[in-house]
Amino acid sequence: MIHFHKIFKNKLLFLLLISNCTSFSIFAQKYDLVIKNGHVIDGSGNPWFAADIAIKNGKIAGIGFYQINDALQIIDAQKQIISPGFIDVHTHVEDAIQKLPTADNFIYDGVTSIITGNCGSSEVNLANFFNELKQIQLSINVGSLIGHNSVRRYVMRNVFRDPTPKEQTQMENLVEKAMKDGAVGLATGLIYIPGTYSKTPEVVGLAKVASMYGGIYASHIRDEASKVKEAINEAINIGREANIPVEISHFKISSKPLWGQSNFTLNLVEKARLEGIDVNIDQYPYTASSTNMGTMLPSWALADGDSMVHVRLTNPETRKQIREQMLIGLKADNRKNFDYAFVARYKEDSTLNGKNISEINKFLGRKTNKETEAELIMDMVDKGGAQMIFHKMNEDDVVKILQYPFTMIASDAGVIQFNKNVPHPRGYGSNARVLGVYVRQKNVLRLEDAVRRMTSLPAQRFKIDNRGLIRVGYAADIVIFDENKVIDKATFEQPHAYSEGINYVLVNGIPVLENGKHTGRKSGEIIYGKGKIE
Repeated sequence: MIHFHKIFKNKLLFLLLISNCTSFSIFAQKYDLVIKNGHVIDGSGNPWFAADIAIKNGKIAGIGFYQINDALQIIDAQKQIISPGFIDVHTHVEDAIQKLPTADNFIYDGVTSIITGNCGSSEVNLANFFNELKQIQLSINVGSLIGHNSVRRYVMRNVFRDPTPKEQTQMENLVEKAMKDGAVGLATGLIYIPGTYSKTPEVVGLAKVASMYGGIYASHIRDEASKVKEAINEAINIGREANIPVEISHFKISSKPLWGQSNFTLNLVEKARLEGIDVNIDQYPYTASSTNMGTMLPSWALADGDSMVHVRLTNPETRKQIREQMLIGLKADNRKNFDYAFVARYKEDSTLNGKNISEINKFLGRKTNKETEAELIMDMVDKGGAQMIFHKMNEDDVVKILQYPFTMIASDAGVIQFNKNVPHPRGYGSNARVLGVYVRQKNVLRLEDAVRRMTSLPAQRFKIDNRGLIRVGYAADIVIFDENKVIDKATFEQPHAYSEGINYVLVNGIPVLENGKHTGRKSGEIIYGKGKIE
């Protein structure tokens, strides 16, 4: 006989119990966080659409419309833009991110993922590097290339010669180990020592190894000035011979006589793509570059370490030869002096930071001429050198390169300590500058296309799975910004200023920037390349 009164009594007791248990599954919120009332630009280049974004366990769990009781936390986007987090594929953070793990300058500019190890300079032991970053925890996702310069220096130091077959094999083995440890590809800096001493076949050999493990070849090409065309063709040829995708870093024209020829250099890239060679480019949206002072000297003068550089710079005949080559280069660039070169960081005398070479020359009471300025540069290099900013580009070329459909936005910056030195403003405002200046003010790009260049294009290019798009199942790396207010505030004169108009940044579903303020939270992950072996 069925006792209906007992069944009813037990059911009532059950309902009373679960009504007092807020964590029980049928009453728990479905999502950790929901972003409501936003205009979604999904990163694909498609037009924005109205939708809410639901997030659970660090992933995008839904795109639609939700109730406020569907989540533990609600963010009201107030009809601002919701986009994927920006991916900066050209950074240099090896020397600073351990001390500045919150990466504030990147986060305030909407960047949620970075690729370091560019221009041929990386940690050689990437397994140790990645483990160190996981130990300290970061506010940002980090991946790395393996740097040719670092590998060559590890095997050969800074010698000016070709590698022996044994040394070539040693370098290739180091690249292979790095790819297995999770590198996303090989990077060269063929304007820097010791990479500048290498010939194309050496690089092809290393690129072939990276290609075997699904990597990319990213290059600061051998020349960005008078021989920029030859340098682009070399990068393309390396891609052809190694059967590897090519990324030409911070694409530019840094030679005054060649201003206006960006159409020609872009056509070299387009021609290669039509041939079937996978070539893309990235760019920072400024008319000045930033690199070390040593690049102002002929590369042979920097060989074999600091002690030999000192010997050359203190030998009258050799010093004269170096100066003459510097002045030949100055004349070839159609310049009368070195006033285009500004000091960003000079350890020997920080009072010179922010001044150009001509100003420093006068400040020190030297004769006002290009010969004396060249002497000043050699003196500073002999005392350890400096980080420089070079105003050598033309705005029209910057715009033309920016409009090329396969151009990504990349800062070429490191993690910056606020109010220290006089760095390039690109480290604070590259993405906000594109959105505020080139989209809103100059109408050079559509908003949706600009976002594509910062999100899905770099993710696709560097084979970063599940990031770069607003898609269900993708990592919840998300930026919320006001398209009418977003702007860069950093200038060359006052570079230490965070971007404005970027109000929320989520890294793996965790708000790292909230109401325009860094929360200090560290939810970043390591981005591993396709060749990673567990």
